[in-house]
Amino acid sequence: MCGIIGIIGKKEVSPLLLEGLRRLEYRGYDSAGVATLVAGRIERRRAEGKLDRLAERLGQAPLAGRIGIGHTRWATHGAPNETNAHPIATDRVAVVHNGIIENFQELKDELAKWGHRFETQTDTEVVAALVTRHLSEGMKPVAAAAKAFRRLEGAFALAILFAGEPDLLICARRGSPLAVGFGEGEMYLGSDSLALAPLTRRILYLEEGDWAVVTADGATVFDEGDREVERPVKETALSGALIGKGNHRHFMEKEIFEQPAVIGDTLHAHFNPTTRSVHLASLPFDLRDIARVTIIACGTSFHAGLVAKYWLERIARLSVEVDIASEFRYRAPAMPKDGLALFISQSGETLDTLEAMRYARKAGQKIVAVVNQPESTMAREADAVLPTLAGPEIGVASTKAFTTQLAVLACFAIAVARARGAIDAAREAQLSTALTEVPARANEVLTHAERIAEIAAVLAEARDVLYLGRGTAYPLALEGALKLKEISYIHAEGYAAGEMKHGPIALIDEHVPVIVLAPRDELFDKTASNIQEVVARGGKVVMVSDRDGLARLGGRISFGIEVPSCDPFVAPLLYAIPVQLLAYHVAVVKGTDVDQPRNLAKSVTVE
Repeated sequence: MCGIIGIIGKKEVSPLLLEGLRRLEYRGYDSAGVATLVAGRIERRRAEGKLDRLAERLGQAPLAGRIGIGHTRWATHGAPNETNAHPIATDRVAVVHNGIIENFQELKDELAKWGHRFETQTDTEVVAALVTRHLSEGMKPVAAAAKAFRRLEGAFALAILFAGEPDLLICARRGSPLAVGFGEGEMYLGSDSLALAPLTRRILYLEEGDWAVVTADGATVFDEGDREVERPVKETALSGALIGKGNHRHFMEKEIFEQPAVIGDTLHAHFNPTTRSVHLASLPFDLRDIARVTIIACGTSFHAGLVAKYWLERIARLSVEVDIASEFRYRAPAMPKDGLALFISQSGETLDTLEAMRYARKAGQKIVAVVNQPESTMAREADAVLPTLAGPEIGVASTKAFTTQLAVLACFAIAVARARGAIDAAREAQLSTALTEVPARANEVLTHAERIAEIAAVLAEARDVLYLGRGTAYPLALEGALKLKEISYIHAEGYAAGEMKHGPIALIDEHVPVIVLAPRDELFDKTASNIQEVVARGGKVVMVSDRDGLARLGGRISFGIEVPSCDPFVAPLLYAIPVQLLAYHVAVVKGTDVDQPRNLAKSVTVE
């Protein structure tokens, strides 16, 4: 997760911008920069690498100015160098940006025809160029920004500084968090309120689709329809734990709602939207030489591995075995020649998975780790690391770590398929384009949170719950059941929908809710038949599908949860979110400890 900070101050802001960026270092980054106004002109200092290099640059060439913006960037569109480091600027505006501009290529082509010469490889530059274009047409900054925001597609957070405007910052959020801080004659912006903790206790959280005009006197907020709205300013205690939750009741809820942003960050790290192709970190081996993949993980990460099995076998035509780490090494399995062992872990320290990795190493396997902690033991011991950019996950029940794992594994599946010649360039572009749309579609799923909370109030009365799914929805059924067990303490089981008639159907009556994950893929009709079987036996069905899928079952289901239409390839990333929200809201109704459920720990470092 990249980091944004902005300040309108009473004194020079560059030291405060740098301090705020240091509080955002935990998000991960490979370049950083700040921009201020000096005598009305935009001046920048940027540096590749860590903040110490930016601090050194500022020491060599101090930056004056009482208004400014800053950014820590994880390289996505373009290499991690000073040219591509934020803030991205023209002579009229400077922009910092988290997230994805999905239609950047379309906008770039349009702006190029208007004569804009692009200097960076970033999608962010189209925002700066578009706002500049509107300014050159005679628009005032607020109107120019508002018109530009309406052209942008994707999930993003933006902050814009204008030349000649020493008392104006304009910001916007769509799927990526952004907070506004209030001081005495000073104002602040932060992608994470932790960055604002030393500066103010009064925080306003922009809601989905909001944009704001910020001056030293305060902030005027507009909704996505450009209507002026009131958002509450909250007084926060200056503790990292409380501020870290933002305006959410629990860390788990906050982390669920961060998913559009962190999925986007993770995709950026592994995908080149200009060429519509995946670019994994340099691997010390050729993917064409892989004879078989063995995926090993625990808990939620194991379920991510099961989804990857479907992807790799179906798309890359490569044989895959998935195993639970705690069972794997005690079987002492024979490992294939030219095999690759892929290990998935949020912490990179899970002992069962780490010991399985060491077993695979001794067995001559090539080792790849998918981890959220790049300095972890697994990352250090692997041949190659595919990082998930979820940022810190405080809630014990994994949410954003799971979907970012899926994002990485989807990219890996495409890369393997391409290397093996199992897909052509057109198919790669189709799959890749579907991935780039996920952050925005995930944001749409979150708009149904209130409806899901209403359904959860009914589910909270159950003692047993069944989850059903076919294909990649089957691992999601397992994950949904695990989430419900973890934090609400309700017994739940996940099944392949086709297995229902081989036993679980005996459990179905009016007291056992059945949650069915039914993406509109080639297996939908079979899943619909399973739903009919449940309904015929008096079962209460909660169906998760797109609008057409829900319409097919009409009034026969008890509840429907709508997910946007999508390519079946990316359905697991989107369908994971409703089952997370269901579990969360059931736990809230039951009054359990959502973030620290009984008997569980975030990282299991014992066997």
